[in-house]
Amino acid sequence: MKLVTKKIHAYLDYPVAVSLMVLPFVLGLGSSNPLALYLSVGTGIAAFVLTLLTDHQLGVYRIIPYSGHLLVDALVGIVFVITPFVFSFQGWDAWYYWINSAAVLTVVSLHKPEEEI
Repeated sequence: MKLVTKKIHAYLDYPVAVSLMVLPFVLGLGSSNPLALYLSVGTGIAAFVLTLLTDHQLGVYRIIPYSGHLLVDALVGIVFVITPFVFSFQGWDAWYYWINSAAVLTVVSLHKPEEEI
């Protein structure tokens, strides 16, 4: 069942990007490895820029095709699954990435293809 339309995805992008920048500080990430904090903030900044450049309702410059945006989201989801193992994140540091990965991969997998006109 495909539920997430391009418009819904567009409205999710900015809050997700901001949460990736803010939540690491709120949750106190970085106790097992400081990279847990910095990686999320960096990903949030990149996600914000990606959203500004994506060809959807809330894109400002609309340079990147929406399909490219979805590909980047999927890659981020996969990287977030692997990152805690590669960098020995433990506790909340690891769970934060696994939960975010599950959320991102769920949204991407529930993407509703655009209807051709």
